[in-house]
Amino acid sequence: MPHNHACATASFTPEAHSFDPEILREYDIRGQVGDTLCEQDAYSLGLAFGTYIVRQGGSRICVGFDGRHSSPALSSALIEGLVATGIAVENVGLGPSPMLYFAVKDLMTDAGIMVTGSHNPSSYNGFKMMLQGGPVFGGMIQDIGKIAAAGDFETGTGSVRALDVREDYVNRLLRDCNATADNVRKIAWDCGNGAGGEIVRMLTARLPGDHILLFDEIDGAFPNHHPDPTVDDNLAALIETVRREKCDFGVAFDGDADRIGVVDENGTIIRCDMLLALYAREILEDRPGAPIIADVKCSQALFDEIERMHGMAVMWKTGHSLIKNKMAELKAPLAGELSGHIFFADKWYGFDDGIYCAIRLLNEICESDDPLSAMTAHFPDIYNTPEIRIEVDEREKFDIVEKITESIKSLESDEYKVDDIDGIRVTGRSGWWLVRASNTQNALVMRAEADTPENLDLMKNMLRNEIRKHGYDITFPE
Repeated sequence: MPHNHACATASFTPEAHSFDPEILREYDIRGQVGDTLCEQDAYSLGLAFGTYIVRQGGSRICVGFDGRHSSPALSSALIEGLVATGIAVENVGLGPSPMLYFAVKDLMTDAGIMVTGSHNPSSYNGFKMMLQGGPVFGGMIQDIGKIAAAGDFETGTGSVRALDVREDYVNRLLRDCNATADNVRKIAWDCGNGAGGEIVRMLTARLPGDHILLFDEIDGAFPNHHPDPTVDDNLAALIETVRREKCDFGVAFDGDADRIGVVDENGTIIRCDMLLALYAREILEDRPGAPIIADVKCSQALFDEIERMHGMAVMWKTGHSLIKNKMAELKAPLAGELSGHIFFADKWYGFDDGIYCAIRLLNEICESDDPLSAMTAHFPDIYNTPEIRIEVDEREKFDIVEKITESIKSLESDEYKVDDIDGIRVTGRSGWWLVRASNTQNALVMRAEADTPENLDLMKNMLRNEIRKHGYDITFPE
């Protein structure tokens, strides 16, 4: 029988281990260090994931870690577990998640694991896993948990090789950069003390133009601001720098640099769905009719813009692993989420990389005579809420969404279109609203959008009324 989850870290033994069920998420493994996640978990994950890969005929796995204070020890324990199953580990060390993804592709290893807490608070950490052919998520993560709980591990004598892939990664980023000394730009880069800081320093030292780096020292305590570029308050220093230094634009990254935030030359935030529309323009000029994927939280203006540019707009489920999977299925050259994950399979590898996205934006700016604000000026005026979450009982979150879906579908007509791809999204002539169950929290996730403030109030009221039927209420920010 598997023993209970414990966070003792004295010595590791290859025996059955039950992970705290809270840390086995839809897209990754993530928990609070010293509480739900510890070095024993990392070692047992190494055993279980190594076993999973060996049984698929694999033998090589890349490992990397972010700048959190707990990451080096978790990485060491993880590697120890992998080696015990006979895996040859390519240890790429400290850096952003996309550098680890790049190493997996470039070295043609069977899989990769990144030790990272992403954009979560500094007390959290976790593991993002990938195979050479795609992400590890959903049922695969549960299967790995079952291998650990059964203690059913392969054994062998593996190896560890330390590899410095930083230069190769930066060289690959630069290969797709079209900026020259003739179209010099001034850019502000906010690294948020995350794992991308050193790579951004190496990259900007070789880029033409003027580059102002903020918080590029890697510090897992995140002393300047929380590294989540989708929260407006976290962009305050970047906005102030762009305005003061008269930059052409500014970019920000999350803790492991797989997500991007952008502000234009005026310091105005460019939401990631509108950023995706900018990227789509270049791709659709070369590949008319190509599918462009965006998650259900994105603006209707994005989907309309893709269709206007003769692309195939595809609305899909939220979640970077789910998006990657759909992208591979449709052979889409571009995909993205409102949360800042943007995936290029055009020239790039199909994984989310905030730093690469910054290079592609620099190309767009350098090839245009217009400032970034003018490049987005034709987008319609839209009024929307931020992403709103309300805590609900874990056991009823999906049930609530299902009941709302049944209720709304009976009202579907020429006036309202209902999409149940991921939760329920109700679209009318003047706006839409969304409610879905979070895959990572005991919460409902909601958003609304409309063409006028008055119509936004109508959408919010429709959403609020549906939620109230189930005993909950929503407070919308002013």
